[in-house]
Amino acid sequence: MADATGNATSGRTGGTVEGTDGSTGGGTSDGTTDGPPGAAPGPPDPSAPPDRPGIAATGRLRQPAALIRLLGGLVVIALTLLSADYARATTNGLAEDVGGAAALVPHPLGGVATGLTTAAVLLLPGCSAARRLLAPGTDRRHVLQQLADGVLAAVLAYGATLLFALWIDGPAPFSLVSALTRPLPGGPLAHTEPVYGYLAPVLAFLTASAARDRRVPWTVLTLSALAGIASGAATPTALLLGVLIGWTAAHGTRWAVGAPDPGPRPGQLLHSLREAGLHPVAVTPDGPDRYLVRQRGDRPDLDVQLLDRQAVTAALVQRVWRRLRLRTAPHPRALRSLRTGLEHEALLSYAAVAAGVRTRPVAATAELGRDAALVAYLRLPGRTLDELADEEVTDALLADVWGQLALLQRRAIAHRALVPSALLVDPAGAVHLVGLADGDIAAGELVLLSDIAQLLTTLALRTGAERSVRAAVSVLGPDAVAAALPLLQPIALTAGTRAALKQAARRDAAAAAPRVPPQRTGPETPADPATTTPATAAGPAPDLLDGIRAEVLRSRPQAPVRPVRLERLRPRTLLAVVGGLAAGWLLLPQLFATERNPVAAVADADPFWLALAVLAAAAGHVAGAMGFVGFVPERLDFRNAVLAQVAGSFVKLVSPGGVGGVALNTRFLQRAGIPTAQALSSVGVGQLLGLVLHLLQLGAFVYLTGVGPGGSELDSMRAVIGGLVVAGVLLASVSAVPRARRWLAARLRPLTAEVLPRLVELLRNPGRLAVGFTGQLLVSLTLVACLYCCARAVGQEPSFASVGVVFLVGNAAGNAAPTPGGAGFVDSALVGLLELAPSMEAGGAAAAVVLFRLLTFVLPVLPGWAAFTWLQRRKAL
Repeated sequence: MADATGNATSGRTGGTVEGTDGSTGGGTSDGTTDGPPGAAPGPPDPSAPPDRPGIAATGRLRQPAALIRLLGGLVVIALTLLSADYARATTNGLAEDVGGAAALVPHPLGGVATGLTTAAVLLLPGCSAARRLLAPGTDRRHVLQQLADGVLAAVLAYGATLLFALWIDGPAPFSLVSALTRPLPGGPLAHTEPVYGYLAPVLAFLTASAARDRRVPWTVLTLSALAGIASGAATPTALLLGVLIGWTAAHGTRWAVGAPDPGPRPGQLLHSLREAGLHPVAVTPDGPDRYLVRQRGDRPDLDVQLLDRQAVTAALVQRVWRRLRLRTAPHPRALRSLRTGLEHEALLSYAAVAAGVRTRPVAATAELGRDAALVAYLRLPGRTLDELADEEVTDALLADVWGQLALLQRRAIAHRALVPSALLVDPAGAVHLVGLADGDIAAGELVLLSDIAQLLTTLALRTGAERSVRAAVSVLGPDAVAAALPLLQPIALTAGTRAALKQAARRDAAAAAPRVPPQRTGPETPADPATTTPATAAGPAPDLLDGIRAEVLRSRPQAPVRPVRLERLRPRTLLAVVGGLAAGWLLLPQLFATERNPVAAVADADPFWLALAVLAAAAGHVAGAMGFVGFVPERLDFRNAVLAQVAGSFVKLVSPGGVGGVALNTRFLQRAGIPTAQALSSVGVGQLLGLVLHLLQLGAFVYLTGVGPGGSELDSMRAVIGGLVVAGVLLASVSAVPRARRWLAARLRPLTAEVLPRLVELLRNPGRLAVGFTGQLLVSLTLVACLYCCARAVGQEPSFASVGVVFLVGNAAGNAAPTPGGAGFVDSALVGLLELAPSMEAGGAAAAVVLFRLLTFVLPVLPGWAAFTWLQRRKAL
């Protein structure tokens, strides 16, 4: 959902501008004005788009669209050069075909056409500038700023073409030179320009100066390009680079120095409002993209909201991501046309008024060119909820708020931004709902319920959970309020509300923290019980959302409380897709290599070693069950524990690294009747000791690589040893820096606080503890044995110790990746490290890893699903 708070500082300043009916124009020197008598300052409109990050002193702003286009232009230029280099045959063939067609044009005619079009191109900037400056009603100061930006962009584009030409004539590879240019008869090194003519600077000038007329310039540029090809002075790639460099330089300039503020001037606002039938006499800036307009006589004042394309586009990425991620997010306003946004805002206001809701009526709408529009509302004097004193927030006021929302809900109108600034209280104490720009008409059930959850939280932040819920139940009824509980989750709230919840939690935690009396150097005196709090009496402050749920459940104990899944696309899902694409990009060329093809090597695998690899992979599940039950003092069914480890192979598909296995084991212990705290402690003990044994095995295998038969293998494992040394140096550095050491200790303290008491309890049963140690030790050894057997099955003969080092390092590095089962990262790490081992070939390493992952990651999925289902049916999961 769009956040209604957090607008940036406005880039426009100025005072009151009055009309021509006997009043003077201009503003005060400090930019402040006196509003109309009796008019209170209006609240910030939560529907207002985020204000542009402008610079008030220069009236310029940096447009996010310019940065996006700059980065896009650089990427396209790089792709063009790469395509021209790698597809030299196609590029040269196209150039030859174009050159052959150009040879049919008589040379004098081609020369004349080139000269005329070049002159026309050079005249374009001057003609465009003169036409804009001499046009009637032009803001010449604004146009001069744009023309200065165009000149700067043209200079930068020309400099970029010169540098590119010097690079082509110098260190650039010959293959790229032949792809971008054509040889000339003047000498062996003579060739055409890699960027044709003046296309880049002229196009940069026209784009950066925001020239409106595009038909004539593009016609002239197209004729110049055709003349260059016809005369043989340019290649198609040189023309394309000229356009790209000019376009990129223009947007780079607009991002670097900012563009002149395209917003309408106050005089233009007055003129547009008069054209709409109103009678404005003065306009005063009243916030980001908001203006207070005073009308003639006793006519009501106006709140004018400016709809600016550039300001709305500033939040495009955030809004699009929220729309993709959440099922209840509004459609991004930046994707609407300006007219559609204008109609949407006006229609919502009309619908709310028709529903009987107190809100600001629309007085007029108007377009201000192609980049801005305005909506004029009748001004409502009053204060927002966050401006009221505590004693003014009465139960009657809360009931009035819920009554207004009930009217919206009855007509299926969603507000989507019920934050304090959207609740306006007039001098008579009546509540008005403002800021409906992000709302919906004929909204779905989830969106309507999210409005209830949002308003519950907004009012609870001000009055507490009890009063907020009591007022909601008295107006909407207990059933309607209880139906919103599944939507009462942070992700369904606005960003400002989430920040307020975090701030309230920190404040409550600080208030609940024990106060330690200061140490005294003199005679001890009795502590004052009013100023000291026992450490055991202080507990964590309850979460506000939990408090709201508890209050709702008092009136409806059977209300559903399980949160509704609102996310369409989770960040970890996106990471999994990226990881899968990376794995495919890295591994597919190896899988279909012509020499030592891994797929063919797996198909021709030795049956004996393949059978041993299967047995080692299967034994890993039994070893995992031993390492799991050995650290649980309570008695467990070993058969179910083995099936739980098999089910972990299925859980890997939807969880990164070892996260899924930890969660599954914890759930298994909970279903076995072990309390959650003890279950987490047992799993934590196993994980901690498994990490220690992992490091000890790694050290042992590294030592064995240096003393095994056949001489030392350390020279071939420099990357592995170097990585270990770097890890040791980093750990030592963290330990040496007090701040970093405290940070690490704070992260490890909860683990040690839970694990150590459980470990002390396990020491009373040394037999079970030995089973756990043996299991954790065998887990790594069975997987190392499986990878070793896979390597032998495809015809490779590495040493067992070197395979052990490769697996322990590669698996640890890959499991740190946030992809399901470490997909992509584990494979790439194992292949890269296994290629460093002696007696291993590139194709053989890829084949061994493919076979290993097939046995340990892919094939166990179906048995894992069967084990998962079986355990669920028997209430073991």
